[in-house]
Amino acid sequence: MSLLQVQKISKSFGGRTLFEGASLSVNENEHIGVIGPNGAGKTTLFKIITGLESYDSGEVVKRQGLRIGYLEQESEWNLTDLAEDYLESHCLKPIWDLKQLGLSLGLTQDHFQQPLSSLSGGYRMRMKLLYLIGQEPDLMLLDEPTNFLDLESIMALENFLQEYKGSFLLISHDREFLKRTTEATVEVEAGDISKFPGHIEDYFEQKRQLAEVLQAQAANLDLKRKHMQDFVDRFRSKATKARQAQSRIKQIEKMEKIEIKELPVKSRIKIPDVIQTGKDVLTLDKAMLGYGDKAILSQVSIRLNRGMKVGVVGFNGAGKSTLLKSLAGRIPLIAGTRDEGIHVKISYFAQHVSEDLIGDDTVLDSLQRKAKGDTTAQEILNMAGSLLFSGDDVRKKIKVLSGGEKSRVALGQILLQRNPVLIMDEPTNHLDFDTVEALATALDHFQGTLIVVSHDRSFLKRISKQILEIRDGQVYVYPGTYDDYLWSLEKGALKDQFAKADEDKRSAKVDVIPDRKLKFNYKEETKRLQSEIKELQRKILKCEELVNQFQKKRDQLNQELLTTQGTAAANLAKELSVLTQEIDRTEESLLEHMENCEIKEKKLIEFKQNA
Repeated sequence: MSLLQVQKISKSFGGRTLFEGASLSVNENEHIGVIGPNGAGKTTLFKIITGLESYDSGEVVKRQGLRIGYLEQESEWNLTDLAEDYLESHCLKPIWDLKQLGLSLGLTQDHFQQPLSSLSGGYRMRMKLLYLIGQEPDLMLLDEPTNFLDLESIMALENFLQEYKGSFLLISHDREFLKRTTEATVEVEAGDISKFPGHIEDYFEQKRQLAEVLQAQAANLDLKRKHMQDFVDRFRSKATKARQAQSRIKQIEKMEKIEIKELPVKSRIKIPDVIQTGKDVLTLDKAMLGYGDKAILSQVSIRLNRGMKVGVVGFNGAGKSTLLKSLAGRIPLIAGTRDEGIHVKISYFAQHVSEDLIGDDTVLDSLQRKAKGDTTAQEILNMAGSLLFSGDDVRKKIKVLSGGEKSRVALGQILLQRNPVLIMDEPTNHLDFDTVEALATALDHFQGTLIVVSHDRSFLKRISKQILEIRDGQVYVYPGTYDDYLWSLEKGALKDQFAKADEDKRSAKVDVIPDRKLKFNYKEETKRLQSEIKELQRKILKCEELVNQFQKKRDQLNQELLTTQGTAAANLAKELSVLTQEIDRTEESLLEHMENCEIKEKKLIEFKQNA
């Protein structure tokens, strides 16, 4: 049964059209992801649905009595009430149910006894989510709910949304989160709204297939049109062929025209070359980190070498930002030492850095303001263009930009500093898929040193070669990739170790400072790697068999295409296009499995030596 119908909505801001005759339907119990480029109108769509934004034409039809809950991306909630009192007096759901869910999202009893205005961004987001759930809406609109949430809280939110019995529309740029929580995908792009069955990976696959099929069909029609036009051009003046020529002209006029939408321009970020540092880049030795006399982290000893790509993970409030600020030299150490290597200069991307932009600056002004002194005007324009600010866009005022566009400007400011060390706190917040992908590719090729905090698992997976975990006031070094870390956290050695540590902490009469280095269970990890290698070898054989089968089929279709015409030829071309795409995809999977297998085989040798 339908909950909501958006029918042929049009909406313009000044001379810019966001929607033009766009439609969308939302049914009962649908879990829908909403994606699209920054500034395409995703948040505006939510505000139109809730009645917070008007529209020029069209209609929004809601089921009678429909209750809609809206979690905004950047709303103020400066209330002096205690969180528990506010939830209890304003929500339909019992307070104990909300508190139970809140505990699973990383809130504590203390948070419920604080005024809402005193909560940090991440905890305020959790309370807003509880308030929204407490309204027992039929339809939830969630705008970037994972911003400022840590990994464990995101996993808890995933579990809640997977089991949620109502409907929701979810805006997120976290690919993994969308994949795990949604079963349909809505694309907001180029003035239109399109709905696709399946989660985000299914959406990308359908888009690729649709583009391939349309390209093949268009190519076939163009070829037929050309043959007919050649016939007309050759014989229209000959009396004996004039009749056939006129017939061909009519056929050309009636031929189907396939319009292929131009794909939106994608970010192509190139980080400018940086100077080379010495081998030792940054060192903390027996450091105590915090603010004033308040220690957040103790006995921190870290050595970062040139070219390291380090991901930092941990609960919200555990001290990730404190560690990054201390490494960047933004706050002094309470105790211990901090040393920088030769030629080390640091660029620091703060979590809320876009808030520091000057509203009356243009995009160009903002980029010039932070660029290194010898950066040319063309290099600044190139950076703006790579971040999708081209033409008149570079003269837009910061105050009129969307949240994602502001984040892109702040990102450009950091990269134009051309420093060999990048320390980045949640750089993907508010960025769309294409920009996150472009940033991940750029950072993967970055020749300097990178330390990054991000809740986006796909992003961390792409760029992190080492993991630092912050837990219980300590910094732990994990000797593996992000995938290995996640596996161990959920099922392996770390899960058991941390569970025991938590139990010890609860039963202890005095505070215990845990040992800084994890006791890594090499025997258990060796068994896991052997199992994974065996599975990868099975996948490699399967891919090789599929490639051989697909190639034989492709050769057969090519032969048939030589002697086939008309609709049958078009169908063959379509089938050939899909098959070629399948071959490419299978070969990519084969290569990926072979590379992963090689990496794990090398790691297995290391683990056996250490066992």
